[in-house]
Amino acid sequence: MKSSTKTLLIILSVFVLNACKKITEPKTGIWRAIIPTAGGDLPFNFDIQHDGDAYSVVILNGEEKLKMDKAFIKDDSLHIPMEVFDAEIVAHVEGEKLNGYWKKMRSDFSFLKGNFSAEFGKNYRFIQKNETTTTSLSSKYNVLFVSEDKKDSTVSVGLFNTKGNEVTGTFLTTTGDYRYLSGNIIEDSLKLSCFDGTHLFLFKAKIEGDKLTGGEFWSGLKSLETWEGVKDENAKLPDEKTLTYLKDGYKTIAFSFPNENGKKISLTDERYKGKVVIAQIMGSWCPNCMDESKFLAPWYAKNKQKGVEIIGLAYEKSTDPAFAFPKIKRLKERFGIDYEVLLGGTNDKAEASKTLPMLNHVLGFPTTIFIDKKGQVREIHTGFSGPGTGKYYDDFVNDFNLLVDKLLAE
Repeated sequence: MKSSTKTLLIILSVFVLNACKKITEPKTGIWRAIIPTAGGDLPFNFDIQHDGDAYSVVILNGEEKLKMDKAFIKDDSLHIPMEVFDAEIVAHVEGEKLNGYWKKMRSDFSFLKGNFSAEFGKNYRFIQKNETTTTSLSSKYNVLFVSEDKKDSTVSVGLFNTKGNEVTGTFLTTTGDYRYLSGNIIEDSLKLSCFDGTHLFLFKAKIEGDKLTGGEFWSGLKSLETWEGVKDENAKLPDEKTLTYLKDGYKTIAFSFPNENGKKISLTDERYKGKVVIAQIMGSWCPNCMDESKFLAPWYAKNKQKGVEIIGLAYEKSTDPAFAFPKIKRLKERFGIDYEVLLGGTNDKAEASKTLPMLNHVLGFPTTIFIDKKGQVREIHTGFSGPGTGKYYDDFVNDFNLLVDKLLAE
């Protein structure tokens, strides 16, 4: 073969390879994704940007910008890992479209898997933005969720902000909030959704005067609860300080759990003696716990010199250190956590309760225990009102600081 012919073939090969590379690269900017569920299509938005040789992917839920792990191209598909959630999106790049699947490991170590598709350049949720709407949605509702088998119900408070036909908001419950929800008013209906890497939430209801009727709450790919809401500007939940408490005869809590080095840590260790201690019952898999950690980590860095300590008690999908501690480590790195996070047990509430038998129960993750300088429990807060709750989050921060200052001053 002549040298000129070889050169031409090499040039053509490089051209073809580069052309293929361009085809498999996703466009940078805003995308609109769909994951089909038994309750209908669940939409959410995300932003893709270059990050060196890889990609930065940020999930958008209302005002929330939730960064995923670094994404990459492999075998003509975009891989978006969410390692702390044991989840991943894998989608073939087809010009301005993505087609593939979302997969998440469940607590029983089986996989939940759903279809995933996305289109570039679409920044709306359910329908295009419209500055006017003929249907009015109030800002606050008393809400009751009922399980599909009608055996369980949950009192909640619905909080909504509307601008034209666009809606953002959340639902407060005694064990935390549903974080950032985003959606639309469509004729006489409300639709809201959220995707945070691990949770798929789809809410629907009819708006009838001061009521929300025929509500459906789809969680995951097929779990259903029904709900109704009534406008009530005075709606509120039971006091979060009364839900979890010490059993009669107890004034303190006690535990001895391992850290990532296998060393058992307890409140009797020198590090915690004579200090105000905040014990955070949490898990790396729990978005509400992440919201709390996002607050606690910088707060601790700023205030630890005052004589206050935080200790995390992580309840994970497995107590195998090889499984749990890499996830705890990623959580600590992600939020800059500089306090100990110990492996307390599995994320089953009944099993978690057994590890802290002085409590009446572990009702929800997170649960935050405030301990004074004498080692006595002074308050226990069930759940966490995250930044998606607006005023409720601001009130939490204010109450948190007032309580800790009081304990430090004693």
